[in-house]
Amino acid sequence: MTTPLSSILLVLGASFIGSFGAAFLKSGADRLHRQLITLLTNWRLVLGIFFFLASSLLYLKGIKHGELTILYPMVSLGNVWTLIWSRLIFHEPLTRNKLFGVGLILLGIVFLAFGGR
Repeated sequence: MTTPLSSILLVLGASFIGSFGAAFLKSGADRLHRQLITLLTNWRLVLGIFFFLASSLLYLKGIKHGELTILYPMVSLGNVWTLIWSRLIFHEPLTRNKLFGVGLILLGIVFLAFGGR
């Protein structure tokens, strides 16, 4: 079984959209208070959940016709995107260890992508 480009693009899109979900959940969590109504009216949380659901739907569509061993590691690219959003939106520091970890993620994806050939 080969993995079509369309499946790869869908999974990459899912990881990108899912990273927005994480950023919006963090932003919404920063504004949470102890009242339940705050949870229900927090548009950032709602948007975060929406992005995660949209990401899941793209992921399902993507894995339908491809190799899971090729596609699933691409989901970890969401960690790379989340690192970028964390820096840009929340001004979190980019440390050497974080960049090293991102490098390992990317290297692992490359090894898995070419490992089946």
